[in-house]
Amino acid sequence: MTRFGGPAFRIDRDNINTDEIIPARYLTESSKIALQPHLLEDLLIDGKKFDNRAPELQQASILISRKNFGCGSSREHAVWVLEVNDISVVIAESFARIFRQNMFNCGILAIELDAAAIAEIFSLPEPLIAQVDLTRSLVEIGQHGQEASAGARRSFLFTLNEFDRQLISAGGWLAYADSRY
Repeated sequence: MTRFGGPAFRIDRDNINTDEIIPARYLTESSKIALQPHLLEDLLIDGKKFDNRAPELQQASILISRKNFGCGSSREHAVWVLEVNDISVVIAESFARIFRQNMFNCGILAIELDAAAIAEIFSLPEPLIAQVDLTRSLVEIGQHGQEASAGARRSFLFTLNEFDRQLISAGGWLAYADSRY
């Protein structure tokens, strides 16, 4: 897959950890799909409980956050819950190293943009839609719907090493390995 896109949902917080992405009490579930309703269930924003049932989140295929997304433990469940909620891209200033690699292994694109670009994205009016062109290493983000204007759309280049690009193009590590070994 070389193009990703869809509704984008912003979470305005640094250091969203794996326990907030999927609470540890659900790690005994026997299937990935059982994790689905628990995405971001324990997340707090400014000390208040986050509404993980918000329609905008339920419809999103792209998450946008601040720095150090996926910090905490190295559990794959935090990536699996993104996968079963049809999140194909997470855009942030930075990612925890192991979490980031788990994303690529599962075929989910992790895009790192600098702080200025992330701030610019957070200044855009809602609702947002994003399109990612993997071949050109370009993400375009703008307002979704009839009210959108060309002035409300922003483009950002990102870098991706060739191996991670191949993992994403293949659909994750297993598909990549199956096609080569």
